[in-house]
Amino acid sequence: MRMTVPELTLAVLALLLTPGPTNSLMLLAGAERGLTGAARLIPTELAGYFLTVLPLALAGTTVLADHQGFRSGLTLAAAVWVAVLAVRLWRMPGPGSAGRSVGARALFVTTALNPKALIFGLVLLPSPDRLAANLALFAGLVVLVAVFWAGIGAALRAGGSGQPRAICVLRRLASVWLAAISVILIAKGVGA
Repeated sequence: MRMTVPELTLAVLALLLTPGPTNSLMLLAGAERGLTGAARLIPTELAGYFLTVLPLALAGTTVLADHQGFRSGLTLAAAVWVAVLAVRLWRMPGPGSAGRSVGARALFVTTALNPKALIFGLVLLPSPDRLAANLALFAGLVVLVAVFWAGIGAALRAGGSGQPRAICVLRRLASVWLAAISVILIAKGVGA
């Protein structure tokens, strides 16, 4: 069944807005750097998504049909990476440290391995006659949602949560959330 542009827009937005590893990092980047600093990471997020989404949208269905273990392997790789991120965030220096926990490399890898990319690349975006338009729509929505999550983080910062202790608590909360996502991904990868 082919989706109309409004249906596709709503489906992509619903999935992009769902809290996950990439959104958690953008929220944290907004809290640590402010909206302008976090917005500088948006091209990195786009590149991470397109690294996975574009090949899947072009040939993913064929590859997955021929190699049944690929999806499970990718899901387990994502689970391991998210677990590593959770540990790194937990171990970040405490209050008084000026370090940033969200770098371009971590955001790129996290986004490229984001399980949402599988859904975008295999289900929502492929369309022989309008793939380019779907990808352009997707890119615009990624930017919009990244600004949204970074803006929430920046608002927390402006509201007094930008203090070193509050940033440390936010990192710990993001770490626990990412650990939970990792456990869910491991269960899905083993069960697939």
